[in-house]
Amino acid sequence: MAKGEGAEQYSNASLFNKTDSSDSFDVPPKHEHRNRLSVCNKICYAIGGAPYQITGCALGFFLQLYLLDVAQLDPFYASIILFVGRAWDAVTDPTVGFLVSRSPWTRIGRMLPWILISTPLAVLSYFLIWYVPPFETGKVIWYIFFYCLFQSLQTCFHVPYSALTMFLSSEQAERDSATAYRMTVEVLGTVLGTAIQGQIVGMANAPCLPGPGEIVADPTNISHFGFHNDSAHVISLEHTKAAYMIASGVICLIYILCAGVLFCGVKEQKEHSQVRSQPMPFFQGIRLVMGHGPYAKLVVVFLFTSLGFMLLEGNFALFCSSTLGFRNDFQNILLVIMLSATLAIPFWQWFLTRFGKKTAVYVGSCSVVPFLIMVVCIKSNLYVTYVVSFVAGIGVASAFLLPWSMLPDVLDDFKVQNPESTGHEALFYSFYVFFTKFASGVSLGVSTLSLDFAGYISRGCSQPKEVDLTLKLLVSAAPIAFMLIGLAILYSYPIDEKRRQYNNKMLQEMRDSEADSESETTEISNMI
Repeated sequence: MAKGEGAEQYSNASLFNKTDSSDSFDVPPKHEHRNRLSVCNKICYAIGGAPYQITGCALGFFLQLYLLDVAQLDPFYASIILFVGRAWDAVTDPTVGFLVSRSPWTRIGRMLPWILISTPLAVLSYFLIWYVPPFETGKVIWYIFFYCLFQSLQTCFHVPYSALTMFLSSEQAERDSATAYRMTVEVLGTVLGTAIQGQIVGMANAPCLPGPGEIVADPTNISHFGFHNDSAHVISLEHTKAAYMIASGVICLIYILCAGVLFCGVKEQKEHSQVRSQPMPFFQGIRLVMGHGPYAKLVVVFLFTSLGFMLLEGNFALFCSSTLGFRNDFQNILLVIMLSATLAIPFWQWFLTRFGKKTAVYVGSCSVVPFLIMVVCIKSNLYVTYVVSFVAGIGVASAFLLPWSMLPDVLDDFKVQNPESTGHEALFYSFYVFFTKFASGVSLGVSTLSLDFAGYISRGCSQPKEVDLTLKLLVSAAPIAFMLIGLAILYSYPIDEKRRQYNNKMLQEMRDSEADSESETTEISNMI
């Protein structure tokens, strides 16, 4: 999944706004009629999450391959670009979260102005990431600059969008329902990003370059490596460069469309966007957020699970094309994984509602392990790889997305324990995303640097055995190890179903008490 970074508030509400009766106290929701969201509002809100997933999926699956084989950068410089870009992106998250939390109210809200201003600049910088400049000397600087710029602008979009969920309505059921809509659209966004980038680029995949030993071994069959006589139509590297730009142009148009739908279809409710406590300094806010025990443990869990899945995401396309030899089919394999993950969403929706969130994370993560082992152990076979990828996609959906479902529970727990400290939603979400992107930067930087040490050959028809072994470790052994560490830490996560129900009850009572106080104040004012 893209960056892994998009389903921050996936809840235990079903896609059709149903909740399990065993998961909530029977508290009569007062003033609920004022906070109802229409289906149109929920759909418009959900569509706003698609750009993050579409661009993230395209960058996560294809940027490493693009830098190595299309921009033809040395793996060492490619690793620097990937690491610096993601590290910078990680740093911007808490910074933007802090700035958003201190933003003043405007006539269109407090979150929406960030989304509106950042969109056109983010689209332009994203398009330029996929452009190969006509010079060699400053090419690395070009990619670092526009990659960092896009990540910063994307953060200015995504952090306010993530926090916006808490301000759609004061009713938990309404937020859960809107989040379920968002979850569905975001998963569809990952499929769309994989399909657009993969299929357009796949139609203009430049042939590989045989090494000297391969040419000597078979001098009469050069077409086997992608070379033909002059009369035949040959896809050149220039065609591949153009295909990447076309794909980025299509994604940019979708980005603008989705942002427009979000801005026009969602109204920020002022009474839920006002910060009632005094704004605190940046580092004091960090200490407050990270000092909450359940949040700190959940962040560490998500850090390790994200490391595992980011390694898998960033290297799987290269593994399919180089190690398995499916150079012309890797984009279809990726699409199968994402389609499988999408189809599995209703099942995991039911599973976590029935058995609880921690159990769902354990089962989902562990279900991926056998298939990660199988994909590197079986002999290269396209049809078997399709089947394994489809089944693995079911586990990928749960293991990557379900940890995000716990964040709203942690935020509710924080509010119950700190009732006077409000307006920190953006900080919670920004730090959560920070660790996702930090994991992504480390995984991509280290993995690409490892390929450099192993002797990776750009556009090579075959790779050294050391490269094949490195790719197998990066898509199987390393992800499994990180996921198991994360699951071990998850065991001590303190918020179970009983505590979550208690928090929901207390928050509902606090909202009802506040609404009653406001009503009494209004009546007294009218009498005077």
